[in-house]
Amino acid sequence: MVKCQVVMDALETIAPKRLAEDWDNPGLLVGALNQEVNKILVCLDVSDAVVEQAIAEGADMIVAHHPLIFRGIKKLRTDLPLGHRLQQLIKHDIVVAAAHTNLDIAEGGVNDVLARAIGLSKLSHFVLESQDVDGSVISMGRMGSLPTPMTVQDFARQVREALPTDYVRLVDAGARPVRKVAICSGSGAEFIQKAAFMGADVYVTGDVKYHEAQQAVEHGMHVIDAGHFGTEFPVVAVLKDRLMEELAEAKGTVEVIADQSSKDFFTVV
Repeated sequence: MVKCQVVMDALETIAPKRLAEDWDNPGLLVGALNQEVNKILVCLDVSDAVVEQAIAEGADMIVAHHPLIFRGIKKLRTDLPLGHRLQQLIKHDIVVAAAHTNLDIAEGGVNDVLARAIGLSKLSHFVLESQDVDGSVISMGRMGSLPTPMTVQDFARQVREALPTDYVRLVDAGARPVRKVAICSGSGAEFIQKAAFMGADVYVTGDVKYHEAQQAVEHGMHVIDAGHFGTEFPVVAVLKDRLMEELAEAKGTVEVIADQSSKDFFTVV
């Protein structure tokens, strides 16, 4: 076993909390830093199914991408989903931590995992945030290149096959071959204009709305909406491996497992 603090230190190395957006809520959300941890379950969302899996497998800690608690809680109703989930976590002594926008931004985090999965190389920064304490640039999303140009239809199929999704939504802006690609995992539609101005042939993100798609077409840029889940879930397995590496030299042993059963909420009928 190791202390929860040791796991949090490892998570800080992987995705420093200082990188998180001001509106975000990463870090330790449930439990205590001095709690003993024997098994960690890594997931995208702290859903009821994930909590049940943690209980069934004897996990003492859940490390998620999306924060379980995001806004202030004024009442704890255990007959409502969040309250019941918190009740179960506390009852079974399961601590919960999250690495959200800090993991999106961090080197080797969500966006780098997405870029590698869909075949991009020569990665560079996309939405510049600021400079880190060591002088390196902090960036939300990435710009990258394909080895050779391809049609947007072929690239859309490549994205669909690379990610845990049954479908992608393609915004076809016309006969423009694809080589330069901008990406932002999760909900990145707010950066469509930025991607177009930076010369992206196509922008890969999730949660794109009708008028945002219209804006992309007006700029002559394709968009591939691969979904919030599809663009982010691949980081779960990578984060599991990164935590195992960071905790390998810790005093005490801890097992790290990854959620493999969660699925996208959306399906095509």
